[in-house]
Amino acid sequence: MHAARIHEHGGPEVLRYESVPEPTPDSGEVVVQIKASAMNHLDLWVRRGIPGTPLPMILGSDGAGIISEIGNNINQLKVGDEVCIQPLTYCGHCRFCSRGQENYCNKLGILGENQDGTNCEFITLPEKNVRLKPTHLSFEEAAAFPLTSQTAYSMLVRRAKIETGEIIFVWGAGSGVGTMAIQIAKAKGCRIITTGGSEEKRAHAKAIGADLVLDHYKDNIPKIVKDYSDGTGVDVVFEHVGNATWETSMRILGKGGRLVTCGATTGPKVGIDLRHLFFKQQSVMGSTMGDVAAFDDCLTLVSNGKIKPIVDKLFPLSEIKQAHEHLENGQQIGKVILIP
Repeated sequence: MHAARIHEHGGPEVLRYESVPEPTPDSGEVVVQIKASAMNHLDLWVRRGIPGTPLPMILGSDGAGIISEIGNNINQLKVGDEVCIQPLTYCGHCRFCSRGQENYCNKLGILGENQDGTNCEFITLPEKNVRLKPTHLSFEEAAAFPLTSQTAYSMLVRRAKIETGEIIFVWGAGSGVGTMAIQIAKAKGCRIITTGGSEEKRAHAKAIGADLVLDHYKDNIPKIVKDYSDGTGVDVVFEHVGNATWETSMRILGKGGRLVTCGATTGPKVGIDLRHLFFKQQSVMGSTMGDVAAFDDCLTLVSNGKIKPIVDKLFPLSEIKQAHEHLENGQQIGKVILIP
């Protein structure tokens, strides 16, 4: 079969579209014939260099396809089933896993980061990492939501514990995780302020439920947020940008507000004025990926039409270098999809 792999870290030039052995299932595993895989910024970080990444590595965390082969002791799935992939793996034995809090697992694994991923024609997975695809979704749409929805859901629902009527500020409406955050917060009855760097991205944000959409390059965000919130600030800031947005995020956060972050794409070094933090009784919290229950909750939201996966552009897997360049340019709205 063919796969997109890296043998070393670097720019798009290190990506290889090459032949690799086709996998076979062990007991408790299934083989999925990949029909679509979705890119995440994680793919860019792995390609550039994440410590501990084993090489060579097949990239890609998200995917959807058809069960082509099953191993022994498979109970829920059969050959021919159309499925989507839950991209995280856990040890299953630690105290976090036993409580259903797998995202805290000390041996958290991610397809395409510390084990071969979905940018290929066939992948072998434990049965517990595969779910039946919602019938109304295409394979491209089914590949477009797992990692980002799981991440956004865990940030908003599990960590920030958003409540109906709260004001949620989401940076980057065009990103995969931003798109999911807007829809999840809307499904929970919140008011959403978000940002977009182009007119197209701002129109997209309005279309999926944002109540107020700002230009993060030109608008005076603190002033507009203050006016919109009657001077109280927002209840929750959904952060995944880092250094470039952090100061504004802290300024717009209201009394008792919660800032939750899952990334630092513009840099990890930020500052906090502790006086504001304790006088306003604010919380700053981190969140990484999600657990199995979060994925299943998101799958239910997708199945019920509460959130819709957004597909930006399709690339043949053989054009993996061009796909990485497109994602790095930051012009996408939703997910970049690879087709084997």
